[in-house]
Amino acid sequence: MGLLHDLFKGKREDEIMEYTEEAEQAQPMMVRIETLVDFVDIDRIARLLKEGNIVFLKTAELQRQDLGEFQNCVQKLKRVCSQNNWDLAGTKEGYIILTPTFAKIQR
Repeated sequence: MGLLHDLFKGKREDEIMEYTEEAEQAQPMMVRIETLVDFVDIDRIARLLKEGNIVFLKTAELQRQDLGEFQNCVQKLKRVCSQNNWDLAGTKEGYIILTPTFAKIQR
């Protein structure tokens, strides 16, 4: 039977997703580039993640303008991500990447 059989051994038929062109075109995964301006933006960002978007969040401007506000925003984002099983990672370039549950960030 081979490798393919081993991959699907013990899986119910409804658990196995077959690749088709229709499946590829069903719903495209969206990657959003957003800017974190202040604390109130977090609700909008959480809504985007709930909708299944991956978010690249620009934070460099807020870091320069108000470091305290930036730190408060990051703490709130961490709490929201933790509560919803979302993933979050920051970059040296001033971006925060946020992913919904179906995607994980490789570190």
